[in-house]
Amino acid sequence: MHKFSSRREFLVASAGVAGAAMLPLASSTALAQDAKWPAKVIRIVVPFPAGSITDTMARMLANGMAKSLGQPVIIDNKGGANGSIGVAEVARAAPDGYTLLATNSSSITVNPLIYKNSAYKASSLAPITVVLDAPFILNVNAEWAKNNAINSVQDLMAYAKRKPSELTYGSGGSGNLAHLGYAMLSNSAKIQTTHVPYKAASQASMAVMAGEVNSSFDTLASIPHILSGKLKALAVTSSERLAQMPDVPTMAQAGFPDIDVRFWLGLLAPAGTPPAIIEEIYAHAKLAMAAPAANAALGAQGAVVMQSPQDFADRIATETKQLVEVIKRESISLD
Repeated sequence: MHKFSSRREFLVASAGVAGAAMLPLASSTALAQDAKWPAKVIRIVVPFPAGSITDTMARMLANGMAKSLGQPVIIDNKGGANGSIGVAEVARAAPDGYTLLATNSSSITVNPLIYKNSAYKASSLAPITVVLDAPFILNVNAEWAKNNAINSVQDLMAYAKRKPSELTYGSGGSGNLAHLGYAMLSNSAKIQTTHVPYKAASQASMAVMAGEVNSSFDTLASIPHILSGKLKALAVTSSERLAQMPDVPTMAQAGFPDIDVRFWLGLLAPAGTPPAIIEEIYAHAKLAMAAPAANAALGAQGAVVMQSPQDFADRIATETKQLVEVIKRESISLD
């Protein structure tokens, strides 16, 4: 048994034992504090205006998550620069689970590649879940298609080969996915086409109906115009035909299996957010989107999929690699 030479030595030794005994308690306390997330308001930044499909998705998530988490979840619309302003704000935020991002695929996989001075990269964000997955529809002006006997993608490509550069297509802006998808198709078919950028996808769709341009890769929002005869659908970029238009083939069935361009809406957090918090947010997001009202609000725009954080991360990596190639080939760059 050790004998202490002085009262001071005894007190120092006793303090060390007491401190060691407190370590498990201190660790337990820290874990308990971590487990208290969320302890305050959660903010979901939407880098697009109120009323957009991304905003609608975010509000569905916020309503459901607030109920299951027991904390307020608010929406903060921060539009501008094709979503870059809002995304950059979240990328700079503390990775504590209290600032989240609801956005679309272009703002994550395209913007960092085409903007010369982008304030963020895809790696600046931690993927939580893909909420909505949606294909594009290759549409043409119905009257123009009738006059030129265009009833398939192959017919459209043949027209472009007969009349180089005369085939025009619109999109919601230079560098967006609809633009890049059509550029991929042009390269795959070895044809020359003329791109006409508009300020929004809806304007591009209207331009096709008005005959300002011949065609475009459009969203599912164009289905009513297809069914009414104002637009003619040639193919969809999904892996299966759409239930609303069973007679319209997929791009693969039309002879272009490499044109697999789809857009997504998803939920992300700042890079460095603890994995445990990411998984918890994912679980509550799935619960929120399981509500019939949420599916009803988004179902017309695509499929609610709730892809896992890891699958979402893999998808971003794959899409970024695919898009780097077409962006370099087309020399697309924005200030």
